[in-house]
Amino acid sequence: MSYVSHNGAELRKILETIGIASPDEVFASIPEALRYGSPLAVGGPEDEESLRRDLAFHPSRVTFTGGGIHRHYIPAVVDAIASRQEFSTAYTPYQPEISQGTLQAVFEYQSMMAGLTGMEISNASMYDGATALAEAALMALRGKGIERIAVTRSTQPTYRSVLATYLAHTGQDGIREIPFDPKTGRVDLRALEESVSPDTALFVQSPNYFGVIEPMEQIAEIASHKAGFWGVVITEALSLGVLTPPGAFGPDVVLGEAQSFGNPANAGGPLLGFLCTRKEHARRMPGRVAGLSKDSEGRQAFCLTLSTREQHIRREKATSNICTNQGLCALRAAVYLSAMGPRGLREAALQCAAGARYLMGLLGDRGIRPIFSGPVFNEFVIPMDEGKRAGLEKNGIVPGIPITGWYPEIGRAVLTTVTEMNTQEECRCLADNV
Repeated sequence: MSYVSHNGAELRKILETIGIASPDEVFASIPEALRYGSPLAVGGPEDEESLRRDLAFHPSRVTFTGGGIHRHYIPAVVDAIASRQEFSTAYTPYQPEISQGTLQAVFEYQSMMAGLTGMEISNASMYDGATALAEAALMALRGKGIERIAVTRSTQPTYRSVLATYLAHTGQDGIREIPFDPKTGRVDLRALEESVSPDTALFVQSPNYFGVIEPMEQIAEIASHKAGFWGVVITEALSLGVLTPPGAFGPDVVLGEAQSFGNPANAGGPLLGFLCTRKEHARRMPGRVAGLSKDSEGRQAFCLTLSTREQHIRREKATSNICTNQGLCALRAAVYLSAMGPRGLREAALQCAAGARYLMGLLGDRGIRPIFSGPVFNEFVIPMDEGKRAGLEKNGIVPGIPITGWYPEIGRAVLTTVTEMNTQEECRCLADNV
């Protein structure tokens, strides 16, 4: 309910109870000279995030970093619920009869992630987006006829690195990287078509690491006819609020990073990987799945429907040793999505997209344009040498993530990210100093 202050009758009751005639008597011990004699100079009512900004110390840095870990608005209710001890101290629900709350929270998370991605089933979460990709690749290799892994070069670089580590001892002769178009930043469709075959599992990130939205209809047309298995990687989950659900294009798996849903950036972690797939692949999916059933008395009951961990089933049939994974982070995501609702999620995503276009316009007016021409959601790559970037950071402005080390072919550049937390004033600050 809305907050309602004390009315006159309640105030009189309080004064009568403590034995005074006026509220002024409460402060009688404070000398008049020390009292603030006029109303406080505060503004009118504000929404939660605006109030936070006004009450908090102004940050010393203006930051436009992202690349897989993003700073988004988190409703206060997320911390309030996630910090309850029955959630914050919960462990793997081995005994469903005493873990109904934990299991229901997992079930709700799975339901929302499956709905957002347009897939049939979600597991209980993964460690992060990178391990979700690696586990999805292993999941593909467990299928019949899959012998090779191909991934677009515009997929998050650290994800590709973790993937290579996971596959190092599987007999793979390396990961096939599919190049991107140097003009648009999108995958090279001709190279994609030449790189996949029925024995190949293909993984495509969209929006990709450059922030560019891939042509999913064309990719799906190629992948569905030529690849034996294919998946979509997402590192900015908030894009699901406005873009077509990836499941609509027919992939076998959709995976990635859901830190944007109610989890702070927090110096790089903890993160929240997600993995959604079709029911036909459920037995090969890593982790566990909470389901809705009935108990012996016919009452609604939540339980672990699938759990392919080696401690739960025969070791040789286990798909992964992933355990408690990121349960608390998944809870935060579930609370966030419940609090925001479809309309709120879409609004936050639209604010991100609008902010990116606003900053691109400001930079364009100053002769600085994105390196790639492809459509973007809330991230884009701009040219910037190391000296300019260091100078901006020295003045408290972080323009983005330097990506030249991973992509030397594009020259000196940074990946700039705009979220709903970046104000127009901050965008102007970057544009005026760049």
